[in-house]
Amino acid sequence: MRVRSSQGGVVRVEQVNWVEVPAGLLRRGTPVSEVVEVARRYADTGVPLEWYMKEAPRTEIHVPAFRIASTPVTVGQWALFAVATGRPVPQAPADHPVIGIAWEAATAFCQWLGERLGCLEVRLPTEDEWERAARGNDGREFPWGEEYRTGLANLVDLGIGTTTPVGSFPKGASPFGVLDMAGNADEWTSTLYAPYPGAPAEVPSTEDWAFDRHITRGGSFRHDRDLARCARRHGAYEPDLEAIGVGFRLAAPAA
Repeated sequence: MRVRSSQGGVVRVEQVNWVEVPAGLLRRGTPVSEVVEVARRYADTGVPLEWYMKEAPRTEIHVPAFRIASTPVTVGQWALFAVATGRPVPQAPADHPVIGIAWEAATAFCQWLGERLGCLEVRLPTEDEWERAARGNDGREFPWGEEYRTGLANLVDLGIGTTTPVGSFPKGASPFGVLDMAGNADEWTSTLYAPYPGAPAEVPSTEDWAFDRHITRGGSFRHDRDLARCARRHGAYEPDLEAIGVGFRLAAPAA
């Protein structure tokens, strides 16, 4: 199936542009000693200190090789699945990220696409895989480096107020060349929320207030720059998943 993009070009909905992420070290999270400074640096966003505590402690872990899609799943990619399964087709341009997608629907799409591609292992990335794809081999603050720069991601500071075509900010790519790891759509992972091993005692063991307990990453067009940080752990805290911009990205075993 082919659909039209917002620029008039043709999008093949079954095409996935995979990025190979090699096995390597992830410097996951944020050191406990730095959390207070992180909260101070982003105090203007109104995010409380305890939200950043969920990132602690910093731990170096080995992540096996895997593949991740270069951009989030688009409206065009979602359309054929929606038609085949009797779901509504979003009224948005085909090359924008699909948003408003529940975790269960995202995982159903992965299984459906995997069957069409002859590979049943298409899935959502784990939280560690997502952070590895965003951060690369170092502990950088943002996918593109240490400093936040307006114009490298579709976040609230741009004032767009909605999604943009995927891949619109190539200068905001991660070290592996993965796009849209910050902004545009907040992305589901396969990981249920839990404190990291060795987390500070004040970190909650569950997030009972969340609409869904799975971790999301990256933030959407409605979020501030704190959610562009590679270490920032988020979630779907409101039931209107379209309003808060929740979408997803595909992962698979290494080729």
